[in-house]
Amino acid sequence: MNAASHEAVAILDFGSQYSQLIARRVRELRVYCELFPWDTPWPVIARLQPKGIILSGGPASVYEEGAPFIQPEILASGLPLLGICYGMQALAHQLGGRVVPGQTREYGQAILERCAETPLFAGLPPEFPVWMSHGDRIEALPPGFQPLARTANSPFAAMGDGQRIFGLQFHPEVVHTPRGKEILANFLTLICGCRGDWTPSNFIAESVQQIRDQVGEGKVVCALSGGVDSAVAASLVHWAVGDRLTCIFVDHGLLRKNERQQVEAAFRENVRLTLRTVDAREQFLSALAGVTDPEEKRRIIGREFVRVFEAEARTIGGVRFLAQGTLYPDVIESATPERKAAAKIKTHHNVGGLPADLGLELVEPLRFLFKDEVREVGLLLGLPEEIVFRHPFPGPGLAVRIIGEVTPERLAAAREADAIFEQEIRRAGLYRQLAQSFVVITPVRTVGVMGDYRTYGYVAALRAVTSDDFMTADWARLPEEVLARTSSRIVNEVPLLTRVVYDITSKPPGTIEWE
Repeated sequence: MNAASHEAVAILDFGSQYSQLIARRVRELRVYCELFPWDTPWPVIARLQPKGIILSGGPASVYEEGAPFIQPEILASGLPLLGICYGMQALAHQLGGRVVPGQTREYGQAILERCAETPLFAGLPPEFPVWMSHGDRIEALPPGFQPLARTANSPFAAMGDGQRIFGLQFHPEVVHTPRGKEILANFLTLICGCRGDWTPSNFIAESVQQIRDQVGEGKVVCALSGGVDSAVAASLVHWAVGDRLTCIFVDHGLLRKNERQQVEAAFRENVRLTLRTVDAREQFLSALAGVTDPEEKRRIIGREFVRVFEAEARTIGGVRFLAQGTLYPDVIESATPERKAAAKIKTHHNVGGLPADLGLELVEPLRFLFKDEVREVGLLLGLPEEIVFRHPFPGPGLAVRIIGEVTPERLAAAREADAIFEQEIRRAGLYRQLAQSFVVITPVRTVGVMGDYRTYGYVAALRAVTSDDFMTADWARLPEEVLARTSSRIVNEVPLLTRVVYDITSKPPGTIEWE
């Protein structure tokens, strides 16, 4: 994105599992930010025109050979700096302090005691709980720095030079530091001078202009799935180029029950975009025959999607651009070049799953937004609530909700079970309270009994989570009666399934989808 029209902060990622949470908290404070690998060249970061830089935590030790370091240009930039955990240790180490291995690892909640006045802790009490997660400790502060706070095990739990460089040994971005968001707000407003005026409305104007600059007078096809991401992307592109946009909905045979009819009705009646539906069921299911590896499924589906769009683009004629609803979490989890230091969690079909010989230039207006931000934009664009608040459905569809080979028989079972689960959730009035809910068909078969007869079918797993941003999620505490009704209906109405279990794994350590 072009940061020239609004304030921005850069976050340098040293490998922390919490780096994305820092970005979330900064966005929640209405300051635009982007996440960069720690070794991103300074000219690339400088293009964001940041008013400050946050240095994340990470698993390394600053005194080890090959450890990540803060680039000299950043230290010499004159910008406010906030180091968190490893980021603080890197500041101390590179500015002349001393970092050593800790005698005991400090992990979990601790009580922070302030020991000096600082704008970083403005409005906060003398003591408050914080979340620690570190093994090394700072033995000596750099020249010109003073301790700002301590805990029972960390005499230098916070440090500062009194002007622009600060360090926190704890993690203000996690919920286990209840006053952490206030600390980040103080850094952004009192130290960086940010007004906190980045909103979805100014994002819309900026995004529309960027699309116009990229596309010019060209034609665009948009991959429309029926979910909020592609709907918002399509609406932004439509605002930018009008009738030079054609939306394409691909029925790849991996959709939920009645989804094709629902999507066609919703978009033709509410959004009024040019929509073409392509029946590619045979093409996709043939390509997936015999495939069991989830990464291979995603690659195949990404490849076949693009082949469909390329064929449709040739039919329309003169199309050079493909728009899609890629979000920031997709980019982060796929470990794309802009986050080359991150571990790849899984290939998202519209990020790492695209073929190298893609014949269309990508238009991705949502590439730096989180899910809740996309929903805000969707409401401002006038999209109906049934689209904006629809539970996400992955581009690979039911293929990644069927563990193992995708077969017509297992697809039919997945559709029916998923429909039953959604009906029971809506019946209980819980749909809007959940971020996502679905059924996974496992390859495990178990013995059951119905009437006087032995059954031998597959295990279905129910998954329901709560989440604000889909970077982290917690399993939903659904009422027992909802689970009981769902289980009873699935085993009675779906012959292939004979047992139902409920997934109580949070993210992390799990992902939301199983594959």
